Amino acid sequence: MNKTILMLSLGAAVVMAGGCSKKLSNFQSNYFSMRPSPMETVGQDVPGTVYATLPAKFMVKNAKVTATPVIQWSDGAGIGEVTTTPVIFQGENVRDNGQIVSYARGGSVTLPFNFPYQPEMAKSDLYLDFAVDQNGKRYTLPRVKVGSGVVATSTLASAATVAPAVAKDGFQRVISEQYSADIHFLVNQANVRASETSKADYIDLNKKLMEANQAPNMEIAGVTINSYASPEGSLDFNTQLAEKREQNTQNYVESQLKKDKITEFGELTSSFTPEDWEGFSKLIEKSNIQDKDLILSVLSMYKDPEEREREIRNMSAVFNELADQILPQLRYSRVMATINVIGKSDEELINLYNTDPQKLSVDEILYVATLTDDNTRKQAIYQKAAELYPNDYRPVNNIGVTQYVAGNYAAANASFNRAASMNPQAKEVEMNKGLISMINHDYKTANEHFGAAAGVPENADALGVYYLSQGEIGKAQTAFGDAKTNNAALAQILAKDYNAARNTLASISVPDATTYYLTAILGARTHNENMVMSNLRQAVKLDNALRARALKDLEFAGYNLSSI
Repeated sequence: MNKTILMLSLGAAVVMAGGCSKKLSNFQSNYFSMRPSPMETVGQDVPGTVYATLPAKFMVKNAKVTATPVIQWSDGAGIGEVTTTPVIFQGENVRDNGQIVSYARGGSVTLPFNFPYQPEMAKSDLYLDFAVDQNGKRYTLPRVKVGSGVVATSTLASAATVAPAVAKDGFQRVISEQYSADIHFLVNQANVRASETSKADYIDLNKKLMEANQAPNMEIAGVTINSYASPEGSLDFNTQLAEKREQNTQNYVESQLKKDKITEFGELTSSFTPEDWEGFSKLIEKSNIQDKDLILSVLSMYKDPEEREREIRNMSAVFNELADQILPQLRYSRVMATINVIGKSDEELINLYNTDPQKLSVDEILYVATLTDDNTRKQAIYQKAAELYPNDYRPVNNIGVTQYVAGNYAAANASFNRAASMNPQAKEVEMNKGLISMINHDYKTANEHFGAAAGVPENADALGVYYLSQGEIGKAQTAFGDAKTNNAALAQILAKDYNAARNTLASISVPDATTYYLTAILGARTHNENMVMSNLRQAVKLDNALRARALKDLEFAGYNLSSI
């Protein structure tokens, strides 16, 4: 064999041996980069990707590598860690489904990861563990650190911070009631006849006015008179006739009020309608008059009152029937009184609840619960309402609300289930059951409940938190709409809409510890140190547990928090 050929053959053999038989070298940290860096929670998860760039002549041709992402942390209890789904990459001679890396040229590998978030991960490191299989020979290589820390801002969204839906009371301090009576007139006449004012409906109206005048919890808010003429004859004549009917009716009502010594009756107003074509049309529609469709057609075809009357009179067979059945009903004045029934004052309601709650309606008791901010007191009031009115789902739902606010989720769930059995269509209960499902991380069921709770005001915040838990920030912003809540502001911060977040946080009517903490995060992201420190101090003042979180929170990595 030619000496040159022999040397080439030996060289190729050495290369082949190097590409297959040698053991895989240790991985170096500079082979890897991570995105995002640091890691960030999306909803309740920590997703990301490690990108590896392996150099030429590194990846042995017959080696298969199983790389397992590992998050490791250290706390007072020791060292903890959690792994996620491994990724396989391999040399070009391996028959498997991993990503292939060339021995001669090197190559790139993508290693996605996703960890369920744990609070301990705020200060943590991401490693890769390597298990190698080389023609059945298995060995491990040293783990390599590829990143540090988790920004966990999205986890501030919590179902526990959503206000559950209270089933509302129907209590009204002032209930307006209206009573009316009609005074009819003879054709072309305007005098108020005694036969009309002695009818039962007018006598009842007069009695209501006298009762309201004497009762301490009632007031006459106003009296209104509307007078009409039937649409026959000339418009000028009917105008004068309707106006006379208005004036005569007003004079009669005023004299009656004076006679009954009713001096407080709000405002007495009056008006007249010369030709009541609208009333005429409604009466025709309800009647059984022959050719009524033809009459209605004439009304729609002719807008001029005189033309209308002429065309209807031309239907001579029908007009006599109209004169007997319809037109007399349009010659009248309607007297209407608005009477306000004044409910018990807050003080009266509280006193009655404390002394004899059985004298209160269920709506009044539910209203009494709204007069206190003490959650324990609210719960006691709702329990009394449930005792006195056992068939009403609202007290039971609201007991669950107070239990939820107190953090007793098991008891709240039992109350919501009981309320649902009493009223399966109650939307407030649906929303509250959705919150319980989110607390239990059953997001599919939570979404179903929130869908069934459409229209409940509190549902917007609940649905927004659901979308944040799924990492769907855009949908969360849409769900929150113009809501001024911590969760709505959080969605805006995550979307990097910092101006909107600033406005939302400033508009929260009763800011709490989370409000100030989010404002501090906003300060950190907009490089406002004073905003960071002042709001963190206030947050920790209201909730001391936030101090430990802040010290680990990478949002504040550039700040000295020793003074908070």
